[in-house]
Amino acid sequence: MANHLDLEEQEQLDQLKHFWKQYGNLITWALIVVLGAVAAWNGYHLWQRNQSVQAAAMYDEVEKVVRGGDPQKAERAFFDMRDRFSSTVYTQQAGLMVAKMAYESGKPDSAKAILSWLVENGGDKGYSSVARLRLSALLIELKSYDDALKLLGSGIPSEFSALADDRRGDIYILQGKKGEAKTVYQKAYAAFDEQSEYRRLVGVKLNALGVDPAIASKPTTITEGAK
Repeated sequence: MANHLDLEEQEQLDQLKHFWKQYGNLITWALIVVLGAVAAWNGYHLWQRNQSVQAAAMYDEVEKVVRGGDPQKAERAFFDMRDRFSSTVYTQQAGLMVAKMAYESGKPDSAKAILSWLVENGGDKGYSSVARLRLSALLIELKSYDDALKLLGSGIPSEFSALADDRRGDIYILQGKKGEAKTVYQKAYAAFDEQSEYRRLVGVKLNALGVDPAIASKPTTITEGAK
């Protein structure tokens, strides 16, 4: 009986040796790949956390510079932050802050450059949309109406679409295109919450165009080519 068991164990051992000889290298490399992927994933998240912590500290420095009232120093601090931590939300926040300071300091070109970078490179859609809306306002001020319309024509998530349509309506008014203005104002009015102050402001604009805001929640079929 013992010999029979010994033979069975030997047979199983021989089968295991044969299996490992045939598939051992493949299993080893598969384990290396899996463990390597896990290590890389953990390392990436650790790197992200470190980036976020360092970016937060640098944001505080940029904020201090802005409070100090030196726009050139603030721009340099932001550019340094942008070069080191371009993918973080803190960098987007700092960019909006420095762009506002540049504009208020009479440096619209600097503000435009910073906002343009945020629009093109911002990872957070919310901050990117705020940058897009602010840049469109700056372009309107510079009378670059077509560029502003193009900027507002894409890349706007649904939660910002009403603001974008209101801004587009303002541009059409400046271009003398009342038909287009009515259409987008009506879209904005319908999209804003009923208690929103923005909705009341859009209602005033519609009244000025001879449109009753009470029925403005039903957009007209006027095409954007009509006047």
